[in-house]
Amino acid sequence: MNIVIIGAGYVGLPLAIAFAKKYHVKCYDININRVNELKKGYDRNQQHTRKEIFKDNLLFTNDPNDLKNNNYFIITVPTPIKINHQPDLRMLKTASKLVGRVISKGSLVVYESTTYPGCTEEVCIPLLEKNSKLKFEKNFSVAYSPERINPGDKINILKTITKIVGANDVATQLKVKKLYSSICKSIFVANSIKIAESAKVIENIQRDINIGLVNQLSKFLNKLNIPTNEVLKAAATKWNFHYYKPGMVGGHCISVDPYYLTYKAKKIGFSPKLILAGRKINENMGKYISKKVLELLKFNNLRYFKKNIAILGFSFKENIPDYRNTKVLQLVKEFQKFNINIKIFDSIVNKQDVFRDHDVKIYNFKELKNFKYDVIILAVSHKEFLKKINFYNNFYKNKKNKIFIDIKNNYLASDFEKNQYKFFQL
Repeated sequence: MNIVIIGAGYVGLPLAIAFAKKYHVKCYDININRVNELKKGYDRNQQHTRKEIFKDNLLFTNDPNDLKNNNYFIITVPTPIKINHQPDLRMLKTASKLVGRVISKGSLVVYESTTYPGCTEEVCIPLLEKNSKLKFEKNFSVAYSPERINPGDKINILKTITKIVGANDVATQLKVKKLYSSICKSIFVANSIKIAESAKVIENIQRDINIGLVNQLSKFLNKLNIPTNEVLKAAATKWNFHYYKPGMVGGHCISVDPYYLTYKAKKIGFSPKLILAGRKINENMGKYISKKVLELLKFNNLRYFKKNIAILGFSFKENIPDYRNTKVLQLVKEFQKFNINIKIFDSIVNKQDVFRDHDVKIYNFKELKNFKYDVIILAVSHKEFLKKINFYNNFYKNKKNKIFIDIKNNYLASDFEKNQYKFFQL
């Protein structure tokens, strides 16, 4: 069996490595730098060399000609959103055209890229047919298997998760189930492509709404001077309570998937009010946090002008280098409006890439001691930040009008030695 993976990112690379243990795999990506790094064994998403990449039957390429004469194609390209929150399907369409030009009779094409219900059949399959001159179901088959890669998670990995596979006919369902059964212990068969597409987007929408609820509750509780962290711990003692922490929601899934479903909903005249409400709350948390910081500065009789703020963390999630859709950037932009001096400390993200993409300079955490600051914002709960309680306590000692912001509620106010009114959490 020969398998082609389109996309060598967070989703495509683990698939390529897993399948290469059993089959011949070609992993295609348009980014020549990414391909060259992988050929040398270096994965910039994890920022280290990976021995499992060096396999005789695993080829990394950016040459479309290498994709010919294969019958299994898995498309894992990103599906981001545009500035106006509309789905950006350009990469998905490009990948569909590319695969359409190289598939043949009997080929199976599997889409893993997140999208809205109906996209595979309404957008992707017509492109496959047009570029291949073949007919769907008669000459080739298509399935949908939503990705469930959770960066930084070492427990819920590709091998151990339940993998959804969806297709419109039993023969294709059996074929795609057999394919993924070779690398995943548990397979759930969805009876249509649309069911599998829908399952993917609602998984993350559910999380988005729950986080939005907790974020709204935290705003309310803060007005009452009730610590959200302690309320959640108390509520979590009930057997059916789902524990979510307040915070900023970024990344390439939770902050994106709701817009794919709402796009489809609006097209058919349905108003998804609850989904949009949760998304609006989470989308504006950066602005809310920056406003609270400015209020605390004012409370401490400090002018905004030329104040120094240290932001700890830039990635969208703890302990990973991925900064796609990071809401820390929203904090930065809000503070820049007030001519506040900002320095961001994150030893995990690729500093050159961040500067190239956002014109933001990143410092290593150890450099924090060389920076005079009025406010520390613990924005991302990297491990290296959470072991520094003595350092943060020293931040208070013999220094007036200093503020510590714990966005992810990692600490209790009692963890700090004194001046608790300067310690703020969501």
